[in-house]
Order: sequence, then structure tokens, then C-alpha cells
Amino acid sequence: MGQLGFYYNLENCIGCKGCQIVCKDKNDLKTDELFRTVHTFEGGSYPNPYVDHVTISCNHCDSPKCVENCPTGAMHKREDGIVDYDHEKCVGCKMCLWSCPYDGPVYLEDEGKVAKCDFCKDLIDEGEDPVCVSACTMRAIEYGDIDELRAKYGTNSSIRYFPELDVTNPNIVVNQKKR
Repeated sequence: MGQLGFYYNLENCIGCKGCQIVCKDKNDLKTDELFRTVHTFEGGSYPNPYVDHVTISCNHCDSPKCVENCPTGAMHKREDGIVDYDHEKCVGCKMCLWSCPYDGPVYLEDEGKVAKCDFCKDLIDEGEDPVCVSACTMRAIEYGDIDELRAKYGTNSSIRYFPELDVTNPNIVVNQKKR
């Protein structure tokens, strides 16, 4: 398998935060420590109001700034494209936090170190889905080889409300909500 990526169907996301909760639980995170976050954006006015729900985690970018700017090599990219981290090498400098435009890395206050979505590599290595994918009752999240996802769903990677893509080239495909 080549570079792994996520597909987000934002038409289907209802903002239930099931993906966020199961990720938090799997990684034994505190309430305010999230590797996956569901954002809600509201706007418009009568007769055209809108509510958009957007789920986001580490995008396992082609050019991850967290890896590029990590002074210890704790952040690194695996052969399958997963942007991973070595907890033992992390010195808690937060350089990766400041470098990532998508808020992927999270500072764990009690440990004084950083951690992030690792694509549930332990589950993937066993042939299972990441917990965010398996928990989504609306099937708004899929994962797989990014080339296969792009062939199936197209190449749109931009998410309304989020930074431009050309800095890191995230490995996501997005079906935006139609307005």
C-alpha cells in the first residue's frame, strides 16, 4: 500500500462527535486533549442559514511541517505515509504544534510531551480500520491508499474554513457540503 489518507464526506457528517470520542478513548486522552476534533460552523441568515460539521485530525501530509521542524526527529514519516512520532525522543519543545497549520499535534500537559493521531497504526497493522472510521455511523470517514481514494472520489482536498493546502499537501479527499 502506498501513502495512506482519509476521505471525508462532509455531506454525511452530522456533528455527533463519535469519531472524536472513540479516538480520545482509544488513546486514553483527557477531555481537552484531542487527536481528532469535530468543528461546527454556523452562518447565513433566513432563508439560507447553514451548519457545517468538519472532522479533522493529522492529515499525514506529503510535506509535514511537524516533521521538518522537529529538532529531535521524534516526528517522522513511515513508509506507508503515516506521520508518526517517537514518544521517547520528544522533548516537549512544541515546535511541531507551532509548525502544523491543522493543529494535528497535541501537547500532553501531564507528560510534558507531544502526541498526535497515528492513524491507529496498531489496528491498521492488524488489518483493521482506524477507530474514527469504524465508529462513524454516517460513514462520513473512510481511509485507504490516497491514490485509490482520489480515483474513487476526486481530488478535492480543501476544507472550507481551513488553511490553504500548498504548504503541506495533506493526504485527504473531501466532499464539501453543497450550498
